[in-house]
Amino acid sequence: MSRQGSVVGVTDAAAKPPLVRALWGATHPGPTLVVTVLSLALGIAAGVEPARLAVLVVAVFAGQVSVGLSNDAIDGDRDAAVGRTDKPIAGGAITPERALAVAVASLVLAVVLSIPLGPGLLAAHAVALASAWAYNAGLKSTPFSIAPFLLSFGLFPSFATLSLPDSQLAAPWASLAGAALGAAVHLTNVVRDLDDDRRTGVRGLPHRLGARASVVLAAVGILVGAIA
Repeated sequence: MSRQGSVVGVTDAAAKPPLVRALWGATHPGPTLVVTVLSLALGIAAGVEPARLAVLVVAVFAGQVSVGLSNDAIDGDRDAAVGRTDKPIAGGAITPERALAVAVASLVLAVVLSIPLGPGLLAAHAVALASAWAYNAGLKSTPFSIAPFLLSFGLFPSFATLSLPDSQLAAPWASLAGAALGAAVHLTNVVRDLDDDRRTGVRGLPHRLGARASVVLAAVGILVGAIA
């Protein structure tokens, strides 16, 4: 190999972050950590014993990793088309195939860890994850893009109560608050990327409503979530 080729190879290698860091960057680290910490807080508030709480938190973390990675893996080409090279997959730090493989493994781990916490938690977690993956796989481009957020966030407060030995759903007001906040999360997140999404063929509910209506509805969702 020529000296110039060696230098280029070293430069390219140095420019790419380590695999673990690239994978972590593709999980949507902020939301992943926020949801995980919320599961811990809700578990403590519900009185879930430490051993079961630890399993719940790890299961939720694994599930969120799977959702984030699958989102970026599926959107890799669209992100690259609009210049989102800050994202590890679009920037070439990791391939979509590898990210998707880790996403599937994380999904399996999340489901397996949910089993010892009881059939109620297993069912709720499986439904929430299926709805999130469905959003990533195509629902985001339909008028029903908000549905996975209503469902998953509506179920989330029940994760802690369903992990108790006397498994039960969370109070209706908690589920309503979760669903309302989920709607707000969807609407506010998408508003920032409306133009880029339109360029790549994504037309979910916020795109059809427009930025102003989406922001107003998001504010209503936050208000309902706070009141509930």
